Amino acid sequence: MAGEGGAAGKSVGDRTASLAPAAEVPAHDGVSALPAEDASDLRSLLMTSVLNLEKLDADLHRGTHHWVPRTRRLFGGQIIGQALVAAARSVSEDFFAHSLHCYFVRAGDPKVPVLYQVERTRDGRSFLVRSVKAIQHGKPILICQASFQIQQPSPLQHHFTMPTVPFPEELLTAEELIQKYLSSPNLAENAKQGLSNILAEEIPIEIKPVNPPDFYGHIAMEPKKLFWVRARGHIGEGNMKLHCCVAAYVSDFAFLGTALLPYPQYSVQFSASLDHAMWFHSTFRADQWMLYECESPWAGGSRGLVQGRLWRRDGVLAASCAQEGVLRVKERSKL
Repeated sequence: MAGEGGAAGKSVGDRTASLAPAAEVPAHDGVSALPAEDASDLRSLLMTSVLNLEKLDADLHRGTHHWVPRTRRLFGGQIIGQALVAAARSVSEDFFAHSLHCYFVRAGDPKVPVLYQVERTRDGRSFLVRSVKAIQHGKPILICQASFQIQQPSPLQHHFTMPTVPFPEELLTAEELIQKYLSSPNLAENAKQGLSNILAEEIPIEIKPVNPPDFYGHIAMEPKKLFWVRARGHIGEGNMKLHCCVAAYVSDFAFLGTALLPYPQYSVQFSASLDHAMWFHSTFRADQWMLYECESPWAGGSRGLVQGRLWRRDGVLAASCAQEGVLRVKERSKL
């Protein structure tokens, strides 16, 4: 499917040699620790508001700015991103996040702040582990463990080959695609209302789908999704911790829906993320276009599993993600 839209080359599922040599990973030189309330050089809404935390104590932070989607629940990606912000503030400048593992244990309340309590689980010479609880109403809504590593060179380097797809400059934005569908006389009224609601949301990231979903809801698609994504506004170079936190936010956006693509005959009654994992592989800038390759290898038992890869546009694998979520559906009316 990566070859659709006029692009030639391998599809997402075609790995041929399976493993390609990895591009040289640049060093993290000059990357500083995540400062509290320091957004003076940032113009991205994600960093000045959505992921900005108030420091209450050495390992206690508070998030008060929420981006609330149509579900009226807190967006899971924001809680993941804020948890990583809190964890990153407890480590020195020469350690960088390489993985995080989260469980969503309760739905978030968008009306109240979120407290982030950091536990310094382990401090080693090469690795640090931080456990973070996101708390509302005295109870955890998310439990996250993040691991940080000091820069260590290695002769072992490889990764898959990035799918061949059109560049973002050749594609329409999600907003432009929705406007195009809304102008179609063939679109059902309930679909128009849903798309209008999506269009009214002001999200802090930009998206350009490579293989747009069938908004008419008639075509079963492979459980694979490709889209270019970047943070709105400028974040800048020099602070990899910031870019990892933004990527953690981005990684949860439209992710679980990949498992629904083969089933246009069903409407979603309830969906929620159960867990989320992420691994950071190389340096990147979250305010520059990255390709998000999503696929669902399995669904069953009212759950769906999705996996994702974030690619820099130069073909370097920046991060990998995985998530399982609840998916409860019912058959659409045939009237």
